[in-house]
Amino acid sequence: MPYVKPIEKFQRVNFLASSKVQAFTYLVSDVGVTADANGKKIVKAGTILPANDATAEGILYTDVDVTNGPQPGSLIVEAYILEDRLPTVPDAAAKTTLKEIKFR
Repeated sequence: MPYVKPIEKFQRVNFLASSKVQAFTYLVSDVGVTADANGKKIVKAGTILPANDATAEGILYTDVDVTNGPQPGSLIVEAYILEDRLPTVPDAAAKTTLKEIKFR
């Protein structure tokens, strides 16, 4: 008898207002990330890293699985972003720090 696993559906929200994006490699930390129902620790695309405050360096471009520890990801440092489509609302201090990211 074959083993059949249900297919998980994946939905990605587009938070980019323009196709012009400047991003760099960034080591995404697993500290403070809680596991989902499947036991995976996923940092969602659109998360402001390293924190949503004055220490912000950029916005995560794609989801990153940090279940097995810190993993490399792509961090947006320059772009036009649709603010209301991000997973969390950007803090005023983060918006000030992210000078090359324009929020719409």
